[in-house]
Amino acid sequence: MENKNVTQKYYAAKGIITNQMRKVAEKEELEPEFIVNEIKKGTVVIPANINHKKLDPIGIGFPLKTKINANIGNSATASDVKNELKKLHTAVHYGADTVMDLSTGGNINEIRDAIIKDSPVPVGTVPIYQCAAEVEEIKNLTAEYLIDVIEFQAKQGVDFMTVHCGILKEHIPLTKKRVTGIVSRGGSILAEWMSYYNKQNPLYEEFEKILEISQKYDVTLSLGDGLRPGCLADASDEAQFAELDVLAELTMKAWEKNVQVIIEGPGHIPFNQIEMNIKKQVEKCFGAPFYVLGPVVTDIAPGYDHITSAIGATMAAYCGASFLCYVTPKEHLGLPDEEDVKQGVIAYKIAAHAADIALERKNARKPDDEISEARIKFDWKKQFELSLDPETAQKMHDKLLPDEYFKHSDFCSMCGPKFCAMKISKSVK
Repeated sequence: MENKNVTQKYYAAKGIITNQMRKVAEKEELEPEFIVNEIKKGTVVIPANINHKKLDPIGIGFPLKTKINANIGNSATASDVKNELKKLHTAVHYGADTVMDLSTGGNINEIRDAIIKDSPVPVGTVPIYQCAAEVEEIKNLTAEYLIDVIEFQAKQGVDFMTVHCGILKEHIPLTKKRVTGIVSRGGSILAEWMSYYNKQNPLYEEFEKILEISQKYDVTLSLGDGLRPGCLADASDEAQFAELDVLAELTMKAWEKNVQVIIEGPGHIPFNQIEMNIKKQVEKCFGAPFYVLGPVVTDIAPGYDHITSAIGATMAAYCGASFLCYVTPKEHLGLPDEEDVKQGVIAYKIAAHAADIALERKNARKPDDEISEARIKFDWKKQFELSLDPETAQKMHDKLLPDEYFKHSDFCSMCGPKFCAMKISKSVK
């Protein structure tokens, strides 16, 4: 395999400002030199595969605004190319910064190709899903096949990949006392393979080959948390942190080859353990961008886990996570549809924005101040326009007061013309 390095980290190490770096600097309202330096240190990544032609690049890292990811993709029971493209467009429309195609059903290559060609945002995958979907039994997987699929997806244009290189054979016994065991699909697949053959994780042993592929196409590696906790009872246990130690080791190996790295984090954590988890990751993995699923802060709300996880996501982002993987209302229940994607993205846009305000990031509060000005002026149309979801905001306002007259009135259906506090306050002034 030709060892040609085209990564953003490689160029940053040489002090070269790429077009992608300039675009990210412009979006973040920062100097390009700042972006170059952060990429060089590994604290910022720009997932930008050289074969993703429609990409409008974004930066991920704690020095930048918090980013969110939306998972889409089919399953063995539902969805096709058309439906996945609808989910893609819904996710991007409502503000997802990236999407991941987690397809495990039919036409996986076709769906991924369509998503990459149509997506202006970075596209991620979990290559082992395709590997497992295409063999009859997990024991039929081989290291060569895993590497071939990773390179095939890289060649298609995948910008970042979750690779579960950190779960080792010796970690599996540490999960025996868990309530929910290994809940990561990729982690469970590799655990089954290692247990069957009594061999080490092939992705760990072939990590150098994965790095070569990353260099060749500029694929950002999202080092997967195959041992993340799947319930509050399993949070912050020995297995979780044993894997984190390996991810720290792999981060250094990747950086030595100028490969961009994201570290993935836990899924279910009690609220009071979030700060400790985030700070431990940041310290152990040298400030590499932290990518968290949620975290979900209570296990009792199936159907509402976009809310339980957005609570955790806000805290995680405030404490140091830079990349939030959304959770939809269908989490733990089924395959998300378009409406679930919308609800998940909006919940996480709120979480990311709330954290950015609390961190006093540049101009983060600007839209909040603008909508406040519109409220005191009773400028309903401006309030709709400034909303995360203008259509829903207007629909709720218009349900009881649909006439055009009420778009200019100084009350809504809650207070009516007599009891609006802001109206009374204005008269007091």
